[in-house]
Amino acid sequence: MTGSKRFYLFIFILLNFISAWAQNSRGEVSLKILLLEIGQKHGVIFNYIEDEVAIFKLNPPDENWELSKKIKYLNQKTHLRFKVVGDKYFTVYNDPKYDKPLCGYLIDEQTAEPIENAIVQIEKIGIQVTTEADGHFELPVISPNPIHFIHQSFESKTIDPQQLYVAGCPKILLKPHFNELTEVIAERFMTSGITQKKDGSLLIKPKKFGLLPGLIEPDVLQTLQQLPGVNSIDETISNMSVRGGSHDQNLFLWNGIRMFQTGHFFGLISVFNPSLAHEITFIKNGTSAFFGESVSSVSNISTHHEKIDQTGANLSANMISSEGNARVKLSPKAYIEVSGRRSFTDFFNSPTFQQYNDRVFQNTVVTDLNANTPSSIISTKRFYFYDMTFHYLQKIGTGHELSIDAITIRNTLGIDQYLPTAEKYSRWGQENLGTSMRWKAQWTERFHTEFNASTSYYKLNAFNESVTNNQITQQSNSVMNFGAQLKSSYRFLPNWTLNNGYTIDEIGVTNADNINDPAFSRNIKNVSLNQAAIAELEFKPQNNKTRLTFGTRVNYFGKLKKTIIEPRFFWQQSLTDNISLNLSGEFKSQSLEQIIDQQRDFLGLEKRRWVMADGNTTPIQKSKQIGIGLSFKNKKWLLTLDNFYKKVDGITSREEGFQNQFEFSKAIGQYEILGTEIFVQRNFNRWYTWLSYSFNQNQYLFPTLYEKGFPNNYELVYSLANAIIYDWKSLKIALGSRWHSGKPYTTPTSNIINTTDPAHPQIDYQKPNNERLTDYFQLNASASKTWKFTKVASIEVGISVLNILNKQNLIHRYYRINAAGTGIENVDVYALSRTPNMHIKVSF
Repeated sequence: MTGSKRFYLFIFILLNFISAWAQNSRGEVSLKILLLEIGQKHGVIFNYIEDEVAIFKLNPPDENWELSKKIKYLNQKTHLRFKVVGDKYFTVYNDPKYDKPLCGYLIDEQTAEPIENAIVQIEKIGIQVTTEADGHFELPVISPNPIHFIHQSFESKTIDPQQLYVAGCPKILLKPHFNELTEVIAERFMTSGITQKKDGSLLIKPKKFGLLPGLIEPDVLQTLQQLPGVNSIDETISNMSVRGGSHDQNLFLWNGIRMFQTGHFFGLISVFNPSLAHEITFIKNGTSAFFGESVSSVSNISTHHEKIDQTGANLSANMISSEGNARVKLSPKAYIEVSGRRSFTDFFNSPTFQQYNDRVFQNTVVTDLNANTPSSIISTKRFYFYDMTFHYLQKIGTGHELSIDAITIRNTLGIDQYLPTAEKYSRWGQENLGTSMRWKAQWTERFHTEFNASTSYYKLNAFNESVTNNQITQQSNSVMNFGAQLKSSYRFLPNWTLNNGYTIDEIGVTNADNINDPAFSRNIKNVSLNQAAIAELEFKPQNNKTRLTFGTRVNYFGKLKKTIIEPRFFWQQSLTDNISLNLSGEFKSQSLEQIIDQQRDFLGLEKRRWVMADGNTTPIQKSKQIGIGLSFKNKKWLLTLDNFYKKVDGITSREEGFQNQFEFSKAIGQYEILGTEIFVQRNFNRWYTWLSYSFNQNQYLFPTLYEKGFPNNYELVYSLANAIIYDWKSLKIALGSRWHSGKPYTTPTSNIINTTDPAHPQIDYQKPNNERLTDYFQLNASASKTWKFTKVASIEVGISVLNILNKQNLIHRYYRINAAGTGIENVDVYALSRTPNMHIKVSF
């Protein structure tokens, strides 16, 4: 080959290379431009809907390809379909599988939990939406511009809109910020919506709630009973025991209001509307010094929202009650939220109500009316409950926030007895009303304050006309609480924060009893002005491997003129990326307790009455607790181990509900408990399973009653709960069981009554709590399904079954002299039998 020919060949190759490089260097081109260029090149026309091609940008096909090859290339890259119409017309349209708005689910990469309230923004054109509670979003327009995802707790992310052009709504994963991750040990603890934090507390968010076996709705206090160290010896919320304590030793707050009543339907249902509560913080040890008046746990419930959501509402019903709540956005900085719930048990007897009814009214006045009186008596009863809440929030400027809250709760029972010659009536009622006001102020980046003022009024009353004689009994118990708290927080160094506060509470407790025959009347009222000064120091270094809180609460009880100092601490240390160790301890006290004077008080239903410490027969209760825990967490496993020792002084025999030789005693004592709690969870993508185990040895010491220690009435030595849960998008299924060893009880020495004093026959007993009931076992299941119609409109349907196997669980046994006065009979109380329930919820 001659030199000139080589030169022309080189020039030819170079020009082709430059041409190809120029074509490829154009980069990605919008599909609209490509269709126009291809049409001009090959003399054809493409017809299409603007929105269906707007999102696509791609590298141009080779200019020298045939038309058919270019169309095949575009089809492979876009999934669009090309249909020939005539000689030179093509119709471009969506594959039916992809014919939908651009949508997706925003998911936490670490926990697989949905991300709520994230901003989804289309670049340049300013269109943005926020994700819903399940992480779902849907864009109102289609654009080729990049899509940004923004959330303060996660790293921002940008994607090409073509990533959303797939069948269904894909999952988009976001990485949490490091400092957010280190604030929690596990985002999904037992179920979605329950978070175990590094300060030892549990954070429960019902709006993100998954499902627990036997529950169709996120009943907060029923959920707590699934946790290690939390039990109820009789299945009720109103008898919840945390680490061996009685129910009155737990503090319950709702938006800063102290709640003295926690259960509807005599403790079988929580008083807190399950569709309303926004955030519940549950603490078993290492409690902040800002919480007083409890020697056991703290449940701090808040319905306050940081974000001003759009107007929305929902209505729901189950086989016991119906409920609804609505939020109205008044302005970009204000909203109002109301809720209400009422049972329909006074006019509709569902199968669920009948099982609850049988469980509650066995061995009470209500049942005995027919069991122990002549058949000529006809009796009817009418029972219902309701609760209502109000919440108003106003953001003022950039650093101030005002909120006002109110709550009212009521349970009512009426019993009518018809005899041939007379009519007898009995009435029972229980209510709790409360209001609160909170002002939060962020003065600088390092300094903020919070002021809370609240009132709470509780009343329990009963009126009973005896069937067998003309005796009329009236009883009432009321508590009035006015409280205020000022709190300030100042970060004086990058890693150190000082919290200070002052609390003042005026508490009044009244107990009244009136009987006409024999004539008896009493009205006892006690009032105390209690104050507390609080100081708390927090250390959180920037590497987030250490968390230390140390605080002191100095209480002054005005009625008794007594000062009690309570130091508290919590320390958490990350040993590795997966393992952490914690130590916690606290001194706590309380001046109120619930006692039982007579088992037949208040119709024998809710027979506990609040009383105030008097320094004599009812001292101030004091607790000491120390604990050590270890946790392991990775993407698949969560393991927590906690060991603790707890001692409570100043308890009374009347508080503990004895039904043996100590039933009418008025003694002061203590209990000590040594326990271990284990929780194990394993994730399997859409499935996860967990197991909760508790072991404790809980001993009373009442020196004036019995010289030795004996088992606590609330002691369940072994307790186990487990579940397997399927939780994916709109379908949730849960199956699980609960088992625990039997509670202690006391047996008689013989079946013969002691008639040494004929006027006062009695039963002779063995040593206290010498026997145990048979083990308790319950298998439960739940399922729910949600259908979304629009961004805000949806329907949720759920079903549940408690005690699927219909096992007859004995939960209480005591002895009494029979009606004829000739012998001893034992009374057995059983748990719920098989109980189905259904639930439907409409959101709009």
